[in-house]
Amino acid sequence: MNITVKYFASLREQMGKAEELLTLSKATPIAEVWENVSGETSSDNILMAINMEYVKPDAIVEEGDEVAFFPPVTGG
Repeated sequence: MNITVKYFASLREQMGKAEELLTLSKATPIAEVWENVSGETSSDNILMAINMEYVKPDAIVEEGDEVAFFPPVTGG
């Protein structure tokens, strides 16, 4: 199954690209997608969205979904 993965803000710089097409063998939790693309074992500090809706790390990514990852928001 194919999905589109988008990276925003500092993650775009860290990943060296704004987006990529990714092929998964099955429906997968979004946290696992993050681990696969980033090589990091934890997604605790990353905001995640599927089809422009923020989701929890256990949300399932399916065929054709657009996934987005955002760094933590800070400021004040």
